[in-house]
Amino acid sequence: MGATTMMTFPSSSRSLLAMAVVAALLAADASFMAASAGPVPAVYVFGDSLADVGNNNYLLTLLKADFPHNGIDYPGKKATGRFSNGKNFPDFLADHLGLVTSPPYLALSSSSNPNYVNGVNFASGGAGVSDSTNKDQCISFNKQIEYYSSVYASLAQSLGEAQAAAHLAKSLFAVTIGSNDIIHYAKSTSAAMAKAKGKGSDVDPSQQQQQFVDALIQSLTGQLQRLYNLGARKLLLLGTGPVGCCPSLRELSSDKGCSAVANGLSARYNAAAAALLRGMSARHPDLHYALFDASAALLRYIDRPAAYGFTEVKAACCGLGDMNAKIGCTPVSFYCANRTGHVFWDFYHPTETTARMLTSTAFDGSAPFVFPINIRQLSAI
Repeated sequence: MGATTMMTFPSSSRSLLAMAVVAALLAADASFMAASAGPVPAVYVFGDSLADVGNNNYLLTLLKADFPHNGIDYPGKKATGRFSNGKNFPDFLADHLGLVTSPPYLALSSSSNPNYVNGVNFASGGAGVSDSTNKDQCISFNKQIEYYSSVYASLAQSLGEAQAAAHLAKSLFAVTIGSNDIIHYAKSTSAAMAKAKGKGSDVDPSQQQQQFVDALIQSLTGQLQRLYNLGARKLLLLGTGPVGCCPSLRELSSDKGCSAVANGLSARYNAAAAALLRGMSARHPDLHYALFDASAALLRYIDRPAAYGFTEVKAACCGLGDMNAKIGCTPVSFYCANRTGHVFWDFYHPTETTARMLTSTAFDGSAPFVFPINIRQLSAI
């Protein structure tokens, strides 16, 4: 065997090489510091299909949107896993903040060198406050927080605990959760009421509904506290919309009207969430929050569609059957030509236009739609 030859550099070349390495490290650190210097360096998103940007693509589940006609208005007409004809809430939130959309956690975590500094989206279609909601078909909210805890540990290791804490304190934590719990409850209650019709009952429906909301809020309290314990200091909670007006629930009623039970539950849930956040803020003076009342905001479009540029507020744009609400949006479903005129894309989800308008209200609006401050004010803190 020949002698091993070791490549050597003149001392001047070694000095230049060392300077280049130091410069590269400084540039990388400066890049991170520049990103952190802005009011919001990153967005960490949690929730359900209103915020899913592709996590469910990686799951063995029926709750997917990675096929046509979803994404027909997304850049490149691509079905990305968003339950929409185009962009959804996290996309428009990122646009307002001058950031790129936070990528899905399951895509990042499967890469060889995941970058969690620029934000992560943990949202999963079908998720609810309760672990039992769409169990084994999605990433539950508790599981999303568990995933985030590993991201927190990774950031603390890569940035150092102090710098990671500072980064997360400036970042925005966006949560949209609760709609699926309410939809499931309203559907099961509707079926039970139909079965018990004429038999009489001693159970007070209003009391049952309040107990249901109280149970959700008790779980939500612990979940949001865990996020606070893991560094969240700027919290955006999107309350549930008027889910009783979604085509799927309208289709169940003989007059195709909104479900009073579901909308009532949304109103109770949003009011209780507001009280929860006030309490958290009182206990933790360094926690700042914005609560968006999606019910109040979206009902404006449903009650006065022409004033907001809508022509159809009841039927889904994409689907099959009565009101396009019997079957969801699939490659064999019909879809409307005037998607900007529809409030709902499919039997549950808003169109890109609706999502864009709601996000704008949350970002720059005021009470009673978003309070005690809006997203722009929250991001500037």
